[in-house]
Amino acid sequence: MSAATSDKAAPRHGPASAVDQAVLPMPRRILIVEDNELARTQLQKALAVDRALRVDTVNDGSKALQMLLEENFSIVLTDLRMPRLDGMQLIQEIQKRRLPVTVIVTTGHGSIEESVQAIRLGAYDFLTKPIDIDHLRLILERALRERELQDEVASLRTQLQDRFSFHNILSKAPQMLAAFELVTNLAHSNTTVLIEGETGTGKEMVARAIHEASYARRSGPFVAINCAALPETLLESELFGHEKGAFTSAISQRQGRFELAHGGTIFLDEIGDVPASMQAKLLRVLQERRFERVGGTQAIEVDVRVIAATNRSLLRLKRKGTFREDLYYRLNVVKISLPPLRERVQDIPLLATHFAQKYTPAGQKEKQVSPQAMEVLLNYRWPGNVRELENAIERACVTSRGEVIQVENLPPDLLAPQASSASGSLQVDLSKPLLELLRETSAQLEQQYIRKALKKARGSVSRCAKICGLSRRSMTTKIAEYKIDKSEYKNV
Repeated sequence: MSAATSDKAAPRHGPASAVDQAVLPMPRRILIVEDNELARTQLQKALAVDRALRVDTVNDGSKALQMLLEENFSIVLTDLRMPRLDGMQLIQEIQKRRLPVTVIVTTGHGSIEESVQAIRLGAYDFLTKPIDIDHLRLILERALRERELQDEVASLRTQLQDRFSFHNILSKAPQMLAAFELVTNLAHSNTTVLIEGETGTGKEMVARAIHEASYARRSGPFVAINCAALPETLLESELFGHEKGAFTSAISQRQGRFELAHGGTIFLDEIGDVPASMQAKLLRVLQERRFERVGGTQAIEVDVRVIAATNRSLLRLKRKGTFREDLYYRLNVVKISLPPLRERVQDIPLLATHFAQKYTPAGQKEKQVSPQAMEVLLNYRWPGNVRELENAIERACVTSRGEVIQVENLPPDLLAPQASSASGSLQVDLSKPLLELLRETSAQLEQQYIRKALKKARGSVSRCAKICGLSRRSMTTKIAEYKIDKSEYKNV
């Protein structure tokens, strides 16, 4: 899958990032930043009357910034004119570091223009000196309510990311959660892994997740190679390296991908396209963990974990005789099958929202997907899977002028009628027996029909059963069989 964490994550600062701090329950704490000791003390005493507030004070902006980096505050009440780091610079630092705190400025009568400038920089409000305490309390109460709401939204968003995110992969589909659990179980082993899934389902991201989850491997390199992208003569050199003079263009010695991956992980993508002669050489490396460079005689030993991936069934290729049986069993120690996006429809809103956030142009408010556009996304078949969805949302973010992605911002392909059995253009896989293909096609049509009925029934099983002409018990059984989360259709 191509997805998963945002490029706009808050930068790290101090012991925790702004996002990390937002997850924590924010106390009602106020930091007074005032270089005048008398004014600072009077403000602290006046506000400390409210036992629900904790009031801290500092005498300049630099100390305030240090405290904000180390602790959580709801409100900063700051003077503008101070030595070292003044109030305006403090606001700029808070905005730059994206600290989750609301700023209220205090200023003399002659500095109204500065106060307006401070609000433009991100301050919530300003007060003129001498400060009316009752007016200050009203502003603080309003600011605290808004701050708590912002913190709650940030917390929920982060919890959503944490709950459904696994090593940069976003999903809440049961099939993917099972894959995540398997990846976790593989962390302490050196087992060879085979990942199967259609193009664009995120095979390389899962391979990287396995590498990152491995305590013994993650400090080493992760080396990937697309075996289908290279002709046989170049593939051998890329995998095993070559000696100087091994062939015409070999003007110097070169390390191969297996050597470069020593101590880490090598990812062999599209392993099903490897020529038969190379399959034999790969088998030896997997068995002995040693090889010779092209044109060389010295055996080179490597300590690598091998992860292979394919968008075709290696079992079918083995049965057809185009893939070595011994290599198949050597690779297929642990197999992870990634479902296509059309079989994990519940992930589409999650992924679309993430990609909309990721590709919102800098300086603009985060893009939202309109209900109409989301319906188009949910009804599309996604032959290119998550990669196609990411490309579609990236295009929509570029073409949409407002804050909301509309249907017209989506790629035209998503709006065109899609191939169906009724049109005679159903995709037929001749490598499968006819009865198997008929069973699979029937199940796909049945699942699609039930999903549309659930959508029309807004998640009601009884109404869905009535639409489908089945009993409620039969409908419940089929929903469980297809692992459909009916709750996702309640508010559609």
